[in-house]
Amino acid sequence: MSGFALFETSIGMCALAWGPHGLVGVQLPADNGEPATRARMRQRFPDLQEGPPNEMAQRAVEAIQGLLRGVHDDLGHIELDMSGVSEFHQRIYAIARRIPPGQTRTYGEIAKELGDKGLSRAVGQAMGHNPFAPVVPCHRVLAAGNKPGGFSAGGGALTKLRMLDIEDARPNGMASLF
Repeated sequence: MSGFALFETSIGMCALAWGPHGLVGVQLPADNGEPATRARMRQRFPDLQEGPPNEMAQRAVEAIQGLLRGVHDDLGHIELDMSGVSEFHQRIYAIARRIPPGQTRTYGEIAKELGDKGLSRAVGQAMGHNPFAPVVPCHRVLAAGNKPGGFSAGGGALTKLRMLDIEDARPNGMASLF
């Protein structure tokens, strides 16, 4: 009923963990490849065993692989178990999940939707702690002026820009870097 699995994508080896109520975590590629991604999953989910994904998790794998190949799927159909996520972060992640592939929003825009433009930094911190990237598409959330800002996945902001390029997103009309 629960476990984790690694899977190949166009940006490298990703992983996901699942439980009886949906995905409990997703991992974008680590800087040092498959061994580092596996180690990160074992660190995040010490009670889970690596194994073949169940049917729900396999559908999520296929959808994530598609998104990272350029399929415009918002991944909203993937069930997430957010029981370990604060209510505030859940609100932020729900807003982020409504951003369609190919589009972006800023930390400030999400903060304003939450009711307080002063929450921009808190939105950025929530994105940095996102346990479900790219299902919760933190790569579509940018800093002020549509600058990339930080990105906690392997490769940092360059990976964020690469993922946006795959989705044909062009913040400020920015040309592709790839």
